[in-house]
Amino acid sequence: MNYPDILAVAVTLFFVMDPLGNIPIFNAVLSRYDPRTRSRIVARELIIALVILLAFLFAGNRVMQFLGLTQPTLSLSGGILLFIIALRMIFPRPSGSEEEDVDDPFIVPLAMPLVAGPSTIAILLLQSSSHPEKIWQWCTALVLAWIATTMILACSPWLMKALGDRGVRALERLMGMLLVLLAVQMFLDGVTQFWAGLPVSR
Repeated sequence: MNYPDILAVAVTLFFVMDPLGNIPIFNAVLSRYDPRTRSRIVARELIIALVILLAFLFAGNRVMQFLGLTQPTLSLSGGILLFIIALRMIFPRPSGSEEEDVDDPFIVPLAMPLVAGPSTIAILLLQSSSHPEKIWQWCTALVLAWIATTMILACSPWLMKALGDRGVRALERLMGMLLVLLAVQMFLDGVTQFWAGLPVSR
């Protein structure tokens, strides 16, 4: 296994899952539950998110072929999605968003789209379609990112108390700045692939 590649993809997936940015939403949605029920719901939603992401990872090639998508298209759209997510991390929405007013947080919004969001799915589709021979490396990277996300979200009440709202937002914005760089690189890779695939005029 190529451990540097695994680590790079795992860090990217971790940034895109944005556990620090999701802490306030998770706390708001689960605030009316007792600690035991809250832990059960968090575990359930994160397991569902992992299953969804694994399904897209292993079905990446078939999904691409069924939809008629090319790798440049996925790289360009993934870069745009990542850039939007990064901007939302740097300039967060005001509190009181629609995700907070949910009666039964089953799958939506905690598992999907907060953890298993479109940007995360786009990255997994891109990796599985461009390097299908490394599918188990990408699976390892996904599990590592998921474990780190799970640890942060499971400890979110204590993190909120330790870091405070300002500390959480500062870390989220730092992650957003790094994600901007990854988004631009993915977009440029898509442009390069598209340009290389154009027919040469004679």
